[in-house]
Amino acid sequence: MPRLALYAVAVCVLAVAAAVLSFVQGSWLGIIWVLLAGLSSNMAWYYVRRARMATATSQQR
Repeated sequence: MPRLALYAVAVCVLAVAAAVLSFVQGSWLGIIWVLLAGLSSNMAWYYVRRARMATATSQQR
């Protein structure tokens, strides 16, 4: 797994934890954390797919 994808997954996990803590404390700020978790999740999938396509392209040559 590419390094940037691992960083994005780590940010996603931390954002989900922050969102849960925010909602437990009764703060609506957790919505921002949920949005950040979604963004970082999409970034992780993008980097994983990009790495897969790069390896597939290099194997075809």
